[in-house]
Amino acid sequence: MLNLKKTFDLQKDVFSHILRNDNSTGKVKAETNGRIHNVERDGGILYSWKETPGTTRIGKYDLNTKVHKLLYVFDEDVLVSSCSLNKEETLLAVSLSQRSKKEGHLRPVPKFLTLLIEIQPINNTKVLKAVDCTVRVQFLYPEPGKRLVTESHLLLIVEDGYVEQFHIPLTKLEGYRVVILNPEGLAKDRIAEELFWVQWDGETQRLFYITSRERPIVKCLQFYPDCNCETVFEIPVDLATNPFMSTRFVNLGCDYYKDDKVENEGLNLVMLTSKTGSMCMCYSQHLCANEDITYTIAFVHRGYSRTYTVAREEGFTFNSRILFFQLGYYIVVYLADCFLHLINARQQDLPCYSLFLSGASARLGPLSPGCLVLTFPWATFLDPHIGCMYWADLSSPVLLQLLRQPGPDAQRLAALHCLLGYMGPDPEMERQVVDWICESVMPLESFDQIQEFMLASLYRTVYEQSPSLDNVEVLPYSSLFEKKDLSDGLKLIPGVRFTSDLLPPPLFRGKAQNLQGYWEELQWNTERMKYFEAVPNPRFRTSAMWAEWTGLQAELRLEGKKPSQPLRNIEENTKKVLSLVDTWQLDKKVVPLVHNEDHQQRALIGLMVDKLREHMNRHLPRLGKKPIERLVVSYVAKLLKLVRHLLEALWGKNKLELVVLSVAQQGSASEWGVFHMMTRILESTAGLCLPLPPGYHTLLSVLGMRCLPRYTFMQYVDHGLLQLTEPFISRLMTDLDNSPDNERLKFCIMKRLPEPMEQKICQLWDHPITSASISRGYVKELLEKRKTKGPTFLDSEKSSCSPEFLPLAYLAKILSDVESQALNPFEGQENVDAKFVEETALKQTMILLGLEDK
Repeated sequence: MLNLKKTFDLQKDVFSHILRNDNSTGKVKAETNGRIHNVERDGGILYSWKETPGTTRIGKYDLNTKVHKLLYVFDEDVLVSSCSLNKEETLLAVSLSQRSKKEGHLRPVPKFLTLLIEIQPINNTKVLKAVDCTVRVQFLYPEPGKRLVTESHLLLIVEDGYVEQFHIPLTKLEGYRVVILNPEGLAKDRIAEELFWVQWDGETQRLFYITSRERPIVKCLQFYPDCNCETVFEIPVDLATNPFMSTRFVNLGCDYYKDDKVENEGLNLVMLTSKTGSMCMCYSQHLCANEDITYTIAFVHRGYSRTYTVAREEGFTFNSRILFFQLGYYIVVYLADCFLHLINARQQDLPCYSLFLSGASARLGPLSPGCLVLTFPWATFLDPHIGCMYWADLSSPVLLQLLRQPGPDAQRLAALHCLLGYMGPDPEMERQVVDWICESVMPLESFDQIQEFMLASLYRTVYEQSPSLDNVEVLPYSSLFEKKDLSDGLKLIPGVRFTSDLLPPPLFRGKAQNLQGYWEELQWNTERMKYFEAVPNPRFRTSAMWAEWTGLQAELRLEGKKPSQPLRNIEENTKKVLSLVDTWQLDKKVVPLVHNEDHQQRALIGLMVDKLREHMNRHLPRLGKKPIERLVVSYVAKLLKLVRHLLEALWGKNKLELVVLSVAQQGSASEWGVFHMMTRILESTAGLCLPLPPGYHTLLSVLGMRCLPRYTFMQYVDHGLLQLTEPFISRLMTDLDNSPDNERLKFCIMKRLPEPMEQKICQLWDHPITSASISRGYVKELLEKRKTKGPTFLDSEKSSCSPEFLPLAYLAKILSDVESQALNPFEGQENVDAKFVEETALKQTMILLGLEDK
């Protein structure tokens, strides 16, 4: 499920180089049982190895430059428990275990000795602490780009339950020797005490710890660029603590000489944070072989925790502890040879957004049971037993396999969201997802895969554009939010139970000017939860547009009415969106989408922009009106791009050419497959009231005419699956001749058109009926423009028409008078046959007088 990329191999990257040098110089070969002790913020890996006779060496390997460097040599066999190197590589702090010393001393010898060593060049060594408990050392790394530092700062984390910070002033002698300015008078502060768990985050320079004065409380010390620290955060936590429990160290190196049993009995807790302002506290108690497995994920930024219970399989024995680590916005819970649980930290509303695997599919490859996880921006595994480091990432081939293989719908849904939301833009991966959608054309029982593809992809693009939790909390993530009832398969994970509890609100103690960056985001997110509790359903629901969309459709059908101000505003929104759409891939056009007039889709595009902007301004005023405007226009434009991306994938998959399709020809089997898939896309978008690119309905109708029997085609039209757009009907009138079958089809189409469109189409069809319709329209227009002033024709004494032709004479006189004053409406289009008009008027008069049958 996870790809493990080896980033460091102690044997290959270091010892092969050392052994090669030993062979060339004839020196005694080094032993190959080196040990990794720490990983610094700048990517430096600190390790030690032994050489005979009786020496211990400490070196550094730079992951960026791939260079090995010897730091210090002990002339005796020492046991390195912990070590750290300052950023300038002038000071080395080492904690040594003295358990191997011979007994028989007159005075007891401390078990651990902490040294501060000058190494540029090698000068003095100062003892910082001599105690009988484990001491972990860690230098602070402020301001990664700053090189000249006159003071270093060192943390000593003591197993007895306290943390000290040493301030070490430095000076430069003889232009190159960096030494401690006052070795005997180093200042130190005790910055935390009475703790039994501590975690160091080197990337963010934060120290989390749990104090147990009254009740367990998680606190965080933030170190600033000037190396001053401040308690900025604390939250009580409900833990079953043991007063005799050994202190647990997280991200503070690996102590190979500490009793493994004591380590395993310690509290298994990890704090995971992200730049978007999320914080997850993951913990589990000691595992018992005869009990179910229980672990808790506390979503601090959401204000609640969730405790999961996994049923223990019969005959299973535990040989490791649960590992918690972070992959993007997924929290990964892993128990070797048992299960792998990917918990979506953004969307915890339903378990179907999280992926749970068990058995053989839940293995992490070559990791040994005692591996450590370091909290860097990406999950980094340190395997101390084999001396390797790995970088982990999700495996897209495995996720794609989960889509295709038999399994519950919830697993497919979680795998789909992993691929689309986490993996990022990958054309090959997206092509395979589209292939899967095409292979399973009909929607699954629990969800519509086309709707999920579109909403999850949009969610990812907006998150990439504005990576903040509150920005995406109000945007649709899945079509399941539109459903009232969900299937039980989406609410439950087989073999896993969970319960939810509210968390007490965290307390932020930092000064106002210091709560910036991550802490400002976290505070904002926790305060937003109060708003979400007061305002239900803050997430935008596209179904909320239905009522207004129905009213807009009715307004669009009104003939001759001037557009209202809301409709004009909506058209302006549409122009902004289409101005972005028209700039996409102008030289790589694949699908014959012609953006001619499509009033309904244009109105729906503008309406979605309007409603989404209104929603975000109401629920997220923090962003500002202009950023919200840019975001919503980009959001709707990328929605149209996604639809076109689906069409391009369909066109390429079925090997269709970019040609203007004629409705006079019969479609191929490939065109039938594309038509069927386009109908599914139409059904999915209509179910969410989502717009389609202008020209989509025209292309769908053309394919329907080519692929469907004509009777079936008219049924599709009557049921609203196909819309008769003006470009499609224009092509129909020009491409088809006037054979009896085609004439009957055209009459059926004309009968279903609204009157304004019918008048336009009549001018394109060279047929007597359309000519008559044109004449009637012309006469009607002239009569409507005639002024009522002046004497009527009946009062004239100069009439030369006989009484039996009075209606015809009267009509001819009116037409003659009006036509002499009115502009010709057909000017620039075609001439009106006056004789044909007279004959038509005579025909209509005789019918009205009953002198001729209709």
